[in-house]
Amino acid sequence: MDLFSKQKYMSDHLQLTQLLLDAINLPITEKAIEKHIEQLRMVINYHDKKYYVDATQQISDFDYDQLFKWLKNLEEQYPQYITPDSPTQRIAKGLNQDFPTVAHLVPMLSLENAYNIEDLKDFDKRVKDAITESATISYCCEPKFDGSSIALVYENDILVRAATRGNGIEGDDITNNAKTIRSIPLKANFSQYGISKIELRGEVIIELEIFKQINEERKNKTSY
Repeated sequence: MDLFSKQKYMSDHLQLTQLLLDAINLPITEKAIEKHIEQLRMVINYHDKKYYVDATQQISDFDYDQLFKWLKNLEEQYPQYITPDSPTQRIAKGLNQDFPTVAHLVPMLSLENAYNIEDLKDFDKRVKDAITESATISYCCEPKFDGSSIALVYENDILVRAATRGNGIEGDDITNNAKTIRSIPLKANFSQYGISKIELRGEVIIELEIFKQINEERKNKTSY
């Protein structure tokens, strides 16, 4: 069976998922190995996004584990096909606890507080004073998550570094640790916008329900 001659399945992740699951125990030709690995990555990344970002689950944990195990085994047998953005690379070889110091591409400043309308007007004035050309300024407001600041650097669409805020100029390199966070993409298509290198800032948080679940699991492990 030539799995990847069925082009009609390539545009549908769910159909491709089922096709891959049906092919797990079938023999694979040497010529098809690389293509199998590519399609397994595509399907696993799709389901990772659905589960960890969109909070939906389209296949069972067992089926997901089967696909992941298959990909891992193929990459171990054919290491020449391993890429930095493969889902298997999220499994750190050992989480780093002695973090080296790295410099941010641009200083990572802390946020300022605003307690009244005058503070907001002052911020608006500073923004407009910094713009030399005539432009319409608009703002988007949202609740602030109280997490741990993180800076992600992507080069040629690949996540190459993650760092803490540190002192704002330098932070701790936590790349391996960040790769275990499945909502952080290992690859992002910035090149389509002509961007070859970019540093993104955000907050690492734990949702309240997950936090409660982790505490409950820890309590059960320590119970006698």
